[in-house]
Amino acid sequence: MSGPGDDNGAETPETPETPQPKPKKKQRPFWQELPILVGFAALIVALLVTFIGRPYVIPSQSMEPTLHGCAGCTGDRIYVEKLSYYFGDPKPGDVVVFVGPTSSWNNHYKSIRSSNTVVRGVQNFLSFFGLVPPDENDLVKRVIAVGGQSVKCCDAQGRILVKDSGSSDWKPLDEPYVKFNNPFDPARPDAQFNAGGRAFPEVKVPDGNLWVMGDNRAESADSRYHMTDELQGTVPVKDVRGKAVFKIWPPSRIGPVKAQDPQ
Repeated sequence: MSGPGDDNGAETPETPETPQPKPKKKQRPFWQELPILVGFAALIVALLVTFIGRPYVIPSQSMEPTLHGCAGCTGDRIYVEKLSYYFGDPKPGDVVVFVGPTSSWNNHYKSIRSSNTVVRGVQNFLSFFGLVPPDENDLVKRVIAVGGQSVKCCDAQGRILVKDSGSSDWKPLDEPYVKFNNPFDPARPDAQFNAGGRAFPEVKVPDGNLWVMGDNRAESADSRYHMTDELQGTVPVKDVRGKAVFKIWPPSRIGPVKAQDPQ
C-alpha cells in the first residue's frame, strides 16, 4: 500500500516535444525575380498610359509661344492627362491633343513606323507601354468654341467672336496667349482668309465637336484651314486624346500648361 509520499504507481508526466524549426523557404535568385518585376512594372506603365495620361512631343511651331516646336529647336515634351475628360468635355481655353479627324488634317502625315515588319512590331509593342509615340497624326491646339456655339472672325478690332446657341449676342474673345497673328484689314471683315487667314466666316460647331486654333495664328493650320471638309473644320470630342497640363522637357521650360478661358 502506497503512502502519500510514495512514488510507486504514480503517473510520469509526458515530456513536451521540442518544436522543430520550419525549414527556411529558399529565396529565388535575383535573375529569376527580375522578369517578374519588369513585367509588373510594364503592366503598371501600360495602365497609366491607357487610362491616366502620357507624354507627347510638340512637332511644330503652331502653339508658340505657349509650347515650343519650331524647326531646329528642341520640341517641348508635354504631359497629357485623360482623367479630366472622363467626367466632362473639353472647355474653351483648354489645350488639347487630338488625332486628325478627317483626311483634310492627315494629307501630309507620314507613318513613323519602320517598313521592316519585325521592327514595326517592336515599335507597336513599345508604344503600348508609352515608350514609343503612337502611329497617328496627333495635333495640339487650344479650344476656342464648343458644341452648340457659333464662331467667326473678326470684329473691327480683329477679335474672334463667339455666340451661344439660341443667342444673337456675339461676344469678342480675350486671348492674351496669342502673340503672333496676321494683320487684319477692318475694311474687309467678312473676307474669308483675309490677310493670310485671320478672318473666317461663321461656323456653327456641332454638338460633341470643338473649334480649335493654334496660339501662333500666323503659323497654325487649325480649324480655319479645314472648313471645306465634312466637319467644317471642327474636331469631334471622341478624337481628343487628353488635356495638356505640364511641360516636362527641356528643363528650362518645365512648368504648367495654362488653360485660359477666352470667353
